[in-house]
Amino acid sequence: MDKNEEKKMLNRINELYHKKENEGLTDDEKDERKKLHKKFIENFRSGFKQQLEDTVVLDKNGNEVTSEKAKRAQRKKGLRKD
Repeated sequence: MDKNEEKKMLNRINELYHKKENEGLTDDEKDERKKLHKKFIENFRSGFKQQLEDTVVLDKNGNEVTSEKAKRAQRKKGLRKD
C-alpha cells in the first residue's frame, strides 16, 4: 500500500470516528470502519516487521548484537552474507 492510499484510509477512519461521536454510524459504516481498521493494522504490522528485520543492532563498543532471528530473516532476503 502506498502512502497516498494509506492517507486516504486514515482520513476515512477519522471521518467515521467523528461521525460515530457526533451522530452514530449505520451498520454498513460500522462494517466499513471495522474492515478499514483491520487493513490499517495489518499494513502497520507488516511495515513494522519489515523495519525490524532490516535493523542491525550494535552495542556501545560497535559490536553487532542483532538477534539470530533477525539475522536469519536478513539472510533469507539476501541482506546478509554471513
